[in-house]
Amino acid sequence: MHGYMGYIALIVATLAIGGLSSWYVNHQLKKYEKVPNSRGVTGADVARGMLSYYGIGGVPVQPGGHGQDFFDPRTNSITLSPEAYSGRSITALATACHEVGHACQYAQGYVPMKVRTAIVPVVNLASNAWMFLFLMGIVMNIVGLVDVAIVLYAVSIVFAIVTLPVEFDASRRAMAYMGSVGMTQQEQSGSFSVLRACALTYVAAALVSVLQLLYLLSQRQD
Repeated sequence: MHGYMGYIALIVATLAIGGLSSWYVNHQLKKYEKVPNSRGVTGADVARGMLSYYGIGGVPVQPGGHGQDFFDPRTNSITLSPEAYSGRSITALATACHEVGHACQYAQGYVPMKVRTAIVPVVNLASNAWMFLFLMGIVMNIVGLVDVAIVLYAVSIVFAIVTLPVEFDASRRAMAYMGSVGMTQQEQSGSFSVLRACALTYVAAALVSVLQLLYLLSQRQD
């Protein structure tokens, strides 16, 4: 009963954290999607301008699908969703600058990004294997399998924690660029609100992962 109630509490906490962070992010994104930037430039324009400002060449800025806003270190390229690529809103501006922030990190050898990139293969393996091993360990009553599963899951937490400084620093770089090129106070304030909201999703994910690990450890002790 103790384990069952603990699992229910974990599910409720996960849903609450995820639901609240998702609502807040969507609220901020939609709010500033309705506010055009003063220069009338697109997110793609701003991204290319920021790359040029920092002297970073050879990084294509390309359109992607809905919700696809990311920097890919494997191809050293930036992909922006249609809303960010062609959009002229403050949300588009903030999104584009944030992704260029990642390109700057890659170009300058930012250590947390290098660490995150290096552990991606291990995280992919661990995320696919830990649940299977954990269930097998419970069903077959093999403590060793449960321990291995918990260690594998802990790897994903390391990834979530390392991701935090990477995301925060990309947003810091975005805001620094906006200030350097004289974007309006409204644009900077709105962009900060958008980036802060997006950062919250990574904090929420890390918190949920830690709660999940604590639950697994409690099951191991039981």
